[in-house]
Parts: sequence; C-alpha cells; structure tokens
Amino acid sequence: MAERAYQASGRLPDFLGVGPPRTGTTWLDMVLRGHVGLPRAVKEVDFFVKHYARGIDWYRRYFADCDPGLPAGEICPSYYGSDAARARIAEHIPRCRIICTFRDPIQVLFSFWKLARRNAWTQLDFAAYARKGWETRGEGLAGWIATFGRDRVLTLIYDELTQDPQRYLDRVCDFLGVARIQLADPALLRVRVNGFSRQPRSAYLARKGRKLRDRLQSREHYGLINLLTRAGFWRLCFDGGPAFPPLDPALEAELRVKFRPQVEMLERLTGYDLGAWKGVAAKSAGARAAVG
Repeated sequence: MAERAYQASGRLPDFLGVGPPRTGTTWLDMVLRGHVGLPRAVKEVDFFVKHYARGIDWYRRYFADCDPGLPAGEICPSYYGSDAARARIAEHIPRCRIICTFRDPIQVLFSFWKLARRNAWTQLDFAAYARKGWETRGEGLAGWIATFGRDRVLTLIYDELTQDPQRYLDRVCDFLGVARIQLADPALLRVRVNGFSRQPRSAYLARKGRKLRDRLQSREHYGLINLLTRAGFWRLCFDGGPAFPPLDPALEAELRVKFRPQVEMLERLTGYDLGAWKGVAAKSAGARAAVG
C-alpha cells in the first residue's frame, strides 16, 4: 500500500535527451543536475526500451522527488534509434520536449567501437567492426520531428559543445525554459566525460565486470554501482590494457564516402553545414546555415 502511494506521487518527464549515443549525453546530465529534475541515483532509467514491461508507475517513481517548480527529464541515448521507444513516449508523454545531439558519424563509430571493446561486446579491430554494416543515426531525426513537432525537438551538434559549451548549454536551458547555468567548473568546460584511451587489461575480466554491472542495474542497485565506481572497481575491469590505436586515414576516407548520403540528409533536416563531416571544407565546423 505504501509502495502504491509512493508511485502515485511521481511524475513523468517534461523532456528527454534521447541521444544518439556517444554525443555528450553524460556531460549534459552532469551539468543539468540540480537545475532540473533528473532520475535519482542514475542517469539512464531506460524505461521505454528495456523496462517498459514494469509499467508506467514504476517509471514515475524515479521522478517522485523532483522539484515541482522545475521541469523533469531523463537523458537516455538508447531511445533515439528505437521506433518502439518513440511510440511509447508519444503515447505517455505526447507534449514531451526532445533533445537530439549529433556528432561526426565516424567519431561516433570510433568511440562506440572503443566502448564495445571495453565492454567485451566485440573482439574485432576497428576496420572489421566498421565494415559490419554500421549505420549512422541521422535518419531517425525525421521520425522524432514528425511525432513531436519541429518546435518540440531541439537539434544540436557535438562540434558546438566542444567549441563553445556555454553557448551549447544556453540553448538547452532556453529550450527547457530554465534559468541559464554558468559553467564555472573547468572540468565541465573540457566536455569529454566518458572518453577513454585504453583497452581492458583482460577481455575475460571485462566480460565478467559487464555482466555484474548489468545485473546490478537490472536490480536497481545504483548505490552499489556508484560505490564500486568510487572504489575503482570498474577501472580494474575495463581499463589498464594497451592504448587504442589511432584512426587509420585511409579507412576514414572510405567511411566518409559511405556516410555522406546520411550526413546530407541530416543537413537538410537541421539546416547545419556539415561539410567537415563529409571531408570537404565547411564555413566552420558545425556552422548553422541560413535556413537554421
């Protein structure tokens, strides 16, 4: 009975940062905490993809403690590429505001490969991994705009975040209708929160660590996960091996050709000049075109 009362006191998000992955979503969660309502103890509840069967009241309780005077939301990049998640969000939160941040697809792919190696999802080198049929995520934006309306979908470019994080954050705050947040912490101005340079010391250890972390997440043991983070346990599992190699220029050129049609689609949808992502000169990296 007490549990039902607690669930009923919750709320649903006013906004969602849907990704895509490897585009600065962890940084955005860090800077927004304390200025908007976010899920307690965890960044990604991942309700609309992984936990939908638990019911909407289960999701509500993650926002039960949020300040009613501030917008509440979740930053969860797995939502972006899921048609099912988008339909579920539209059903439960039809007036939700959506934040999408896009990044050079080759940088996304290279970063995601590093993550896959660290989590022991793959043992392939980058060349083999990149040729397995990876698709960039730009084409999904049309679905979010069609579902929620262009005025409720904020599109951002990762280049803007790295070049001028304050301006990037100002745009987010204005979109959410909250007071602008001043970035005084030098660490937050460096942006790269989830970047890494080394492979795991052992694929076996990484695999065991990933399974333990996933099990703890499924049981909502976020306090223990955070404790193990502070103790350095996850670094032991996922770090300490050889440095990741640099991106091969010849492979990069091949991928530029492959991704060009999808980058051009993203240009048409957003009005950004993404020439740098196509390997051609741009007015400025991620510059906003006049049609903006």
